[in-house]
Amino acid sequence: MKIVFIGTVLFSYKSLEKLIALQADIVGVVTKQNSTFNSDFYDLSPLCHQHNIPLLHTEDINSQANLRWIKEKKPDIIFCFGWSNFIKKPLLELTSMGVVGFHPAKLPQNRGRHPLIWALALGLKKSATTFFFMDEGADSGDILSQKDFTITKEDNAQTLYNKVIQISLEQIEEFLPLLKNKIYLRISQDHSKANFWRKRRNNDGIIDFRMSHNAIFNLVRALSHPYVGASLLYKEKEIKIWHVKTEQTTLYSNIESGKIIDIKAKIIHVKCYDGIVTILEHEFKELPEIGEYL
Repeated sequence: MKIVFIGTVLFSYKSLEKLIALQADIVGVVTKQNSTFNSDFYDLSPLCHQHNIPLLHTEDINSQANLRWIKEKKPDIIFCFGWSNFIKKPLLELTSMGVVGFHPAKLPQNRGRHPLIWALALGLKKSATTFFFMDEGADSGDILSQKDFTITKEDNAQTLYNKVIQISLEQIEEFLPLLKNKIYLRISQDHSKANFWRKRRNNDGIIDFRMSHNAIFNLVRALSHPYVGASLLYKEKEIKIWHVKTEQTTLYSNIESGKIIDIKAKIIHVKCYDGIVTILEHEFKELPEIGEYL
């Protein structure tokens, strides 16, 4: 079974590395030379050069030149793991077995953009890793493989990203021989149960201390590494916040939200709507003062 692989992020690299270890027949890799769009961008070219895999850099996956390049490789199937641009019908129909995509959510729920970020920001306790056959819709094709995972209070974007990678590599090992031997199942999605997550906007990452302590905690961990970081505004400057702990308390119930209660050893304690936010990791070059507002 000949495979063309498409991807451009760390998850793509780990998946391609796994496929190579499984001795999959990778006849070509399509990736980007660089990406400011993907904060988890990862260069696949060293891995391709090491294993003598034909490599194509592109910004437009649907161009006629790219379609010709892929068609010349005569793939039976395309794996598209970690590609943010829309794939159009000519590419979807280029191979006999289609295009397998990936989405770290429990499809048909939570289709759309930034699934790990939204799962953490919304405080979800469970999600799933899903490989599916791509169609012209958004994450709406038949499911090939799906595995549930839990989201703990200790998880942040990095730990959840790592968890998703580990589970997904196990899935690849399971379904690759099924595809080779044509004994895989295609499970149709129940579209009536679908919802769609929108693209995250810049202001979605701004901490407002009128929010609850849980909402602030979830926002910060959702946008931590490898993503862009949550932020707050101080003296008209954007300050990145990477790690906080929070507690619900009525101890400062008569103090306004956003007031700095205490600062010790660069650790900043701030009143929020229903408690205290302790900022543990931040990018303040000049610390604010006790009594100031954030």
